[in-house]
Amino acid sequence: MNLLMALGIGTLTGCGVWLLLRARTFDAVLGLTLLSYAVNLFIFGMGRWKTGAPPILGSSSTATLQNTTDPLPQALVLTAIVISFAMTALLLALALRTHAATGSDHVDGDEPK
Repeated sequence: MNLLMALGIGTLTGCGVWLLLRARTFDAVLGLTLLSYAVNLFIFGMGRWKTGAPPILGSSSTATLQNTTDPLPQALVLTAIVISFAMTALLLALALRTHAATGSDHVDGDEPK
């Protein structure tokens, strides 16, 4: 499972960086979105991998610190999802406005010759 998660994070990061290096505004928006997904998975992966474990240590004698999962990465990822959604909406609005003003999707407004 750890190898699959590492491969997924690496693939998302690589594709996001590749899209960011392209000279189109829509590709840059998609690249930033993929990078935010990779960071969310990375933060979520930093918590303990426990299936069916309670996130909060209760008063029962069977619940120990080793049998609980960390709720902090989950809260950080939920916050990051909301922020990345707002950032993506802002970037798309700016990209559409730039395309309407310049008539081009290229980042500097001029098509390469």
